[in-house]
Order: sequence, then C-alpha cells, then structure tokens
Amino acid sequence: MSDIVAWLDGWGLGQLASRLADQDIDLHTLRHLTDDDLKELGLTIGLRRRLMHAIEEELRRPTAELASPAADKPAARANQGAERRQLTILFSDLAASTELASRLDPEEMGVLLRAYQACCTTVIEHNGGQITRFSGDGMLAHFCYPQAHEDDAERAVRAALGIVHDVPRLRPLGDIVLSVRVGIATGQVLVGELIGEGASEQIDVVGETPNLAARLQAQAPANGIFISAGTRRLIEGLFNCVNLGAMHLKGFPLPVVVWRVHGESAAKSRFDALHAHAVTLWSGVTVSSAC
Repeated sequence: MSDIVAWLDGWGLGQLASRLADQDIDLHTLRHLTDDDLKELGLTIGLRRRLMHAIEEELRRPTAELASPAADKPAARANQGAERRQLTILFSDLAASTELASRLDPEEMGVLLRAYQACCTTVIEHNGGQITRFSGDGMLAHFCYPQAHEDDAERAVRAALGIVHDVPRLRPLGDIVLSVRVGIATGQVLVGELIGEGASEQIDVVGETPNLAARLQAQAPANGIFISAGTRRLIEGLFNCVNLGAMHLKGFPLPVVVWRVHGESAAKSRFDALHAHAVTLWSGVTVSSAC
C-alpha cells in the first residue's frame, strides 16, 4: 500500500491513507471508485471533491503514470524556451529511394542510409548548421539557431552544394550511385521547444518554412537544389541561380516563385557580390552633369 500512501501525500490527501487501507483499496481500485463509494467511506464533501479531482486528473487517463505532482518528474514543456526566429531550413532526401529499397536487402539499405546520413551531418555541421531530424531518407536541418550568423542563408546553400557534390561520390555498397534532392527556404518559425525525451529528444521547428523547404525538395531533380525567393534575396550575387518561375506546390494556396542553384558565382566575397548587384541596378541609369 506504500504506492497509494505516496500518491495521496502528493495530492495533500495523506489523511485518507488509513481509511482506504482499511477497505483494501489500492491505486488500481481507487481509479474505479465512484462518488457514492466515497460517501460510504464517510468522506466529507470537500475531501470527496478533492479526491475525485485527483483521480480524474491522473488515475483515469489512459496513459497516466501513477505518480503524484510532487514526484521528481519534469512537467510538460509547452513552448518552454521556444522563440520566433528567421531561420533558413534545408531539407534533403535520397532520390529514387523507394526503388532502391525494393531491390535491396534491408541491411544493405541500412548501410546506404547510414552513409548518407553521416555525409549530410558532416557537411551541415561544417557549415554551421544543425540537424533537426532524420526521418528515413529525409533530413531536415536549420541555420541561424541557436547561434545566428549574418550569412546563414549562404551557409545553407553552401551546405546544399556540398551534399549534392559528396553524396553521389559515396560508395557504401561499391556499385550503387546515390543521388539527392535539396530544398531550401527562409522565413519566420517558432523554434527551440524540445520534443521527445532522452536519446530521442529533438528541437522542434514550427511554421510554414519547413513545409516549403520540403515541397521545394520534392520538386527538385536528382542532385538539384531548389530555393525559395526569400533565400535567393539573401544570397544574391554569391551563387548562380536560375528563376524557374512560379510553381504550384502542394499545401500552398498561391503559386510560389522557385529558384534553382547551379553553383557559386565568380564573386570572391559578400562585398563583391553586393557591389556587383549595385552596379547592375545603376547600369540602366544615365547620369548627366553640367560643367
């Protein structure tokens, strides 16, 4: 009966322990008690209400753990530590992974996935990003959290170029050539809330931006990198990009302008890229002066 004593103490109802013990009522039985049962035990209205509240709050929940509020257990963290941030999100996955999985032994497919994941992790971390989660052959990473840099969008695109360069060169099974698709988007998200516990604990990123990155990835060809207009504005002049026009993406009510990245530009620095862009803007303007 020690469990029920501790549970009652946690709810400030320790005075009921002996009365319940006299009736052979344990934690399992307690969850089935009715208000009439508590009346029969001679409890006052106040004690009945407090005990029924405790039972409803904890013991009758399908997934409840039999622990009191005073137990040494962290409370649920609803948005604890979460904050609004502008993040650049990178989403990648293996192209033709379904076809690969259909013809490979599960252990062989596992070898491919581990090699791909290790490659992505190395490239992302080298460029200052952080893996948000792996899901099968999909990988979500973010830049600008927890540490922000002025060139986070640039870092994300460089990471994408590294991934599409390195993954096809992996040979975990000798003769199978892997290819990858990448989508990148930049926008406001809610980031920082931890989901899961222990080894499965992950930083959650909530908002439209991760979904956009995933949709862009789904549209990209093998070893292609598609980026949003918001990301392109932040990297203008640093990379060779082609405007693919507006695309209808699943889940987005309006067409979305999509750009494809083909590689780095000739600009040697962010200053050179911005200067070249400024010259381009003024190239069509004629300035005259009187002497």
